[in-house]
Amino acid sequence: MGKPIVIMGVFMADATFRARRLPRMGETLRGDAFALGPGGKGSNQAVAAARAGGDVTFLTRLGDDTFADMAMDLWRDAGIRPEALRDGHSHTGAASILVSSKSGDNAIVISPGAGGEISGTDVDRWTPQIGAAAVFVTQLEQPIAAAERALGVARAAGTVTILNPAPAAALPGGLLANCDFITPNETEAEMLTGIAVDSLAGAEAAARHLCASGVGAVVITLGEMGALFYDGDKARHLPAVVAGPVVDTTGAGDAFNGGFATALAAGAALHDAVRFGVATAGVAVTRAGAASAMPLSDEIAALMAVS
Repeated sequence: MGKPIVIMGVFMADATFRARRLPRMGETLRGDAFALGPGGKGSNQAVAAARAGGDVTFLTRLGDDTFADMAMDLWRDAGIRPEALRDGHSHTGAASILVSSKSGDNAIVISPGAGGEISGTDVDRWTPQIGAAAVFVTQLEQPIAAAERALGVARAAGTVTILNPAPAAALPGGLLANCDFITPNETEAEMLTGIAVDSLAGAEAAARHLCASGVGAVVITLGEMGALFYDGDKARHLPAVVAGPVVDTTGAGDAFNGGFATALAAGAALHDAVRFGVATAGVAVTRAGAASAMPLSDEIAALMAVS
């Protein structure tokens, strides 16, 4: 187990519907299956990191409801230390996920609830945990102002900072300067830079643009093409690590970020940390669900040993 990882984000209860294809607007389809389980980008990343061998604390807000109990059970089973503020005036986050049973593609609607109300005051309350971490990770399902505040607190403490800019959103200029690493997917990278990420050349151009905006290093996740990283000097592409047929891509990005953070906290170099993240995602997409799909450290190691 490496040095402490602190992740701030949102838990959501995922209601997942599977059908032969995704519906068009106004269309009703008969589904193949339904499942209710834990999700939310921040929580998924915390589970991914803990199962991959990380020492993880998760910072969030929950409602006072059944979905909050689901969250606490999940984190206990994964070995995560939750710092979860309970809000009886709101609800725990929820998401509706539509998955194509043929391709594994998905479409998602989220309602962050209490997690969407994480504030700068909350961040100040969590300053001791953030400051004691080796690696701090956050996303954009909670308010951007809270993410910006937390990244600043972490940077001031000398903590390595990772921003997963998802869901895609315009960012204030000063936020990027507090990011040691930013980990967008193709869509998010294009939104942040205005550069089409439809090839490796496009991914490298977007990564260079983000570094010029003040980010320390950029890792763009490319789905079935793996990931490309740029450290401010040179770019390198790492192909996907295939563990089997793709079943569900819902938690792939979260698996990558959790694995990436765990490797960094264990002292891995950037190339090795990206490879570990890619392998973590490679296992996760062979399983249905999000948090439930996150692999254990020995599964990731076994895949890397044969890839």
